[in-house]
Amino acid sequence: MVNAGSSTLKLSVLEPDGTVPASRVLEFPEEIHSEDVVAAVADLPEADAVGHRVVHGGDATAPERIDDAARARIAGLSRLAPLHQPRAVAGIDALAQARPDLPAVACFDTAFHAGLPPAAATYALPADWRDRLGVRRYGFHGLSHASVAGQVGGGARLVSCHLGAGASLAAIRDGASVDTTMGFTPLDGIVMATRPGSLDPGLLTWLQRDGGIGLDALEHGLTHESGLAGLAGTGDMRALLARDDPAARLALDVYVHRLRAGIAAMAAALGGLDVLAFTGGVGEHAAPVRARAAEGLGFLDVAIDADRNAATSGDGDVSAAGARVRTLVVTSREDAEIAAQTRAVLTGTV
Repeated sequence: MVNAGSSTLKLSVLEPDGTVPASRVLEFPEEIHSEDVVAAVADLPEADAVGHRVVHGGDATAPERIDDAARARIAGLSRLAPLHQPRAVAGIDALAQARPDLPAVACFDTAFHAGLPPAAATYALPADWRDRLGVRRYGFHGLSHASVAGQVGGGARLVSCHLGAGASLAAIRDGASVDTTMGFTPLDGIVMATRPGSLDPGLLTWLQRDGGIGLDALEHGLTHESGLAGLAGTGDMRALLARDDPAARLALDVYVHRLRAGIAAMAAALGGLDVLAFTGGVGEHAAPVRARAAEGLGFLDVAIDADRNAATSGDGDVSAAGARVRTLVVTSREDAEIAAQTRAVLTGTV
């Protein structure tokens, strides 16, 4: 399993039962280097196939075997996910160099949201832009949201909160995504480490026309210098929680405000809420963020137990006694989801 994220490359070997006999996490703040991947793969046990996390799949609705045409199509979507897509392509190329014998499968984050209802997927834009250019809300973090849905089980009205360097929420009913906070690109939605989340589109045109911000500078600023980093100088939630200065307090206030609003919007898309699940690096390990989010969601019957929440890092039920909505902390198993999808492609069951 190869998971090229915005700041790390995760390499794992999974057994058919989902256990992980070996894994490596490589820090790649700028580029993925083939020689580093080759060295890491050499330390891992033998594998039969490789599954790659690919953030943007365009119109793909299912995982697919990687050949030259698939690789080219994936690379062609890089402008829509500049933090992730080039690194996914670099990971594909590096593993092909290191282990050319392994069949490779691309597993798309967007595929989980491919069945969004038209009301949730459609932008109110000119028909020509939508039809000719394929402009729509794609949604992301689908592998993580699918993993959470699988662990929680069907039947519940579930809001899955993937909170990490990137962050998005998904409204899930019977295992299917019915709404999500990210849209055409992974810049949309709630506040993230270095990305702003939802913005007034008029602001972007003003920044270019009247603010003197060029297109390249705008893209760089929105991708690398906004979000928590833009508010407080760092996108590291652990560092922010350890600070008590005005900039850090404002950053956390903005983050939690947008998070609560997003959860409420996802609950509205479901017609109510049965389970609220936190996952991702922040969702699994930042108990104060979970606590502050829940404080503003009492009108949805969300209530958490302060002691259980503070003691939970990883899987656990942190619901308060008698709370109607279950609040869970769920370890994201993107690796297991990728492995399952890879096996499905190679066995012809997808």
